[in-house]
Amino acid sequence: MLTPPLADISNNKADAPLLRAAIDELAAGRCRDPFALLGRHKDKRGDVVRVFYPDAQEVRLVVIRPKSAPAEKAMQRVDPRGVYAATLPRGYPYHLRVLWADGWQEVHDPYSFGTLIGDLDLHLFSEGRHHDLDRVLGAHLMEIDGVTGVRFAVWAPNALRVSVIGDFNIWDGRRHPMRLRHGAGIWELFIPDLVPGARYKYEIMAADGTVLPAKADPFAFAAEFPPATASVVAEPMTREWEDDVWMATRHEAQDLSAFISCYEVHTPSWRRPWDGRSYASWDELADGLIPYVLESGFSHIELLPVTEYPFSGSWGYQPLSLFAPTSRHGSPADFARFVDRCHQAGLGVIMDWVPAHFPADIHGLARFDGTHLYEHADPLEGYHQDWHTLIYNYGRNEVMNFLIASALFWLRQFHIDGLRVDAVASMLYRDYSRKPGQWKPNVYGGRENLEAVAFLRELSGVMRALHPSAMLIAEESTAWPGVTAAPETGGLGFRFKWNMGWMHDTLRFMSRDPLWRGFHMNDVTFGMIYAYSEHFLLPLSHDEVVHGKGSLLSRMPGDDWQRHANLRLCYAMMWAWPGKKLLFMGGEFAQHGEWRHEGELEWVRLSEPFGRGVFETVKALNQLGRALPALHAGDYSYDGFGWLIADDTTNCVFAWMRYAPDAAPVLIVLNMTPVPRTEYRIGVPHGGFWHEVLNTDAAIFGGSNLGNAGGVMADEGFGTHGLPCSVSLTLPPLAALYLSPAAPP
Repeated sequence: MLTPPLADISNNKADAPLLRAAIDELAAGRCRDPFALLGRHKDKRGDVVRVFYPDAQEVRLVVIRPKSAPAEKAMQRVDPRGVYAATLPRGYPYHLRVLWADGWQEVHDPYSFGTLIGDLDLHLFSEGRHHDLDRVLGAHLMEIDGVTGVRFAVWAPNALRVSVIGDFNIWDGRRHPMRLRHGAGIWELFIPDLVPGARYKYEIMAADGTVLPAKADPFAFAAEFPPATASVVAEPMTREWEDDVWMATRHEAQDLSAFISCYEVHTPSWRRPWDGRSYASWDELADGLIPYVLESGFSHIELLPVTEYPFSGSWGYQPLSLFAPTSRHGSPADFARFVDRCHQAGLGVIMDWVPAHFPADIHGLARFDGTHLYEHADPLEGYHQDWHTLIYNYGRNEVMNFLIASALFWLRQFHIDGLRVDAVASMLYRDYSRKPGQWKPNVYGGRENLEAVAFLRELSGVMRALHPSAMLIAEESTAWPGVTAAPETGGLGFRFKWNMGWMHDTLRFMSRDPLWRGFHMNDVTFGMIYAYSEHFLLPLSHDEVVHGKGSLLSRMPGDDWQRHANLRLCYAMMWAWPGKKLLFMGGEFAQHGEWRHEGELEWVRLSEPFGRGVFETVKALNQLGRALPALHAGDYSYDGFGWLIADDTTNCVFAWMRYAPDAAPVLIVLNMTPVPRTEYRIGVPHGGFWHEVLNTDAAIFGGSNLGNAGGVMADEGFGTHGLPCSVSLTLPPLAALYLSPAAPP
């Protein structure tokens, strides 16, 4: 087929060699500036329109005329590889009709639209200060000049060419190359007529001309069901939220003095659908999980990561789409409805969020534009040996902005009440889990990751400014100072920090044979030395019931009765200790087996006496923790706790008092042996009747029902342990007592 001379449609012979070269670049998939060739361009005879439709049989230009019917004309095929051209009066709108093998298609020209992203947006992104970056990058359904379509934008500053590929262009990277916004390194393109649900990726040509494996969108708001890896154009979020009451009072529910007890949930394995599907929907989870959590008395649900992740065995801790709720349970709108329903029921929702690392899957962020864009190039800085994952380059403005924008996105778009940041210790230390010679020191020669510290301070500062009532929680396993201190005082700015030391010491103590516990009481008392150095949250998390550790119940010593009594005692000690609480699912009914992410919880335990007894214990602890201010209001005040007995190594008994301003105190007594103790005298601050508000040996909990018949009278003037009065108690075996002058709730 003869190709018409380009001068016939440009009216300028001098342009012909340049146009020919541009067409060659386009057809070869190397076009860096498609708008210089395609779309509308001024010409002496009006405007010339050039389009690229490989495999089309015919392309017709439909010109919209102001005072008459649209005019339609066939476009010239000026290159056999699919370039068509035609002229039209200057400034007239137009669209296209394309004849394919299976019929005609009416479309708008993606290259007829001007620049899409404002200069201020580009500037703020380059500086790392764009707090609404999710509204700029990614795939957004919108209307431009009366035409509906999807605006795509992606950061790939070192790419030679970036194209949007998907079902709509048979995954052909030549068809929709994007425009580069120089300076910011963002590529953009508006593709008309696309609708939500369209699958897409980015085809990126590296600077050396290599076409990389197709990349999912880092800012995708929805993704295909794993193991498929394409991004999906999401429906715009138009939810009319019904959680006004919760959001207006959230600051009270999440204050340092509030009762906070979190139920940690891995949503895929909490309960499997009865009909054989792999995953329950968000609506099904809401139907079952919300009433269950309300019954058991927790204040918050904490979700293991729900940001889309490719490998189910990572439990979500190796995510690749930090802006997309996992498709395993439904759409983003479904997830928003789940959160809304939780809030309407008075439950907060915390989600685990992972800025510490990301997997090296080829469709993800690794060497995104052919360079180490999101990660460090040096494996001594950019590679996690433990998890075989990559480490974000926190010192790069755009990467920091990407992460902070993700955090703000979940707080704003889905009304998430708190983010628990995973693996903070791995972020803070350059030598984390590395031997000498396997890490690089900072600019001062130290092991601290100064860029990560700056990122965390920036994150906490932005959250306090924009979402002051939302919580930022650190899983930080070292003694890094000031994790929960304000950045302006040298801290990191978290609201709470997981108390990993308390968790390990407590489980080590409780796993010992009671015969020897008296020799190891420092495992319990040591925690009070540092209890007020941070705002601690006490976790018995998923990490304690995996990797061969067994269930919490299996770590308790003794026969079946004693193991359950020990677990009830452990929980009672935890709820009486200063700090907020977290318990992983299954622990509330003493699951026998270790947690398996591919299974579901042992729900039969709720119908068994001992399992039900542990559930009722946790329920009672939550009820008391909420009702008695002394058990939560003074969690972070030295005045909220007072030792009474910490040295009775013979009987292995602990006792302490919890206090709160203008509230009744609570006496805590723990008998760590299976031997009942009678006439055990403990000091109390005043006389009168002290109600036995909790006895974990009660029959309803599965115990032997030994106790104090509902309470005791304090002996006035007969003081001990530095207090003016005292009570004489019967201490049940392997049991905890809570006593208070306030009547039980």
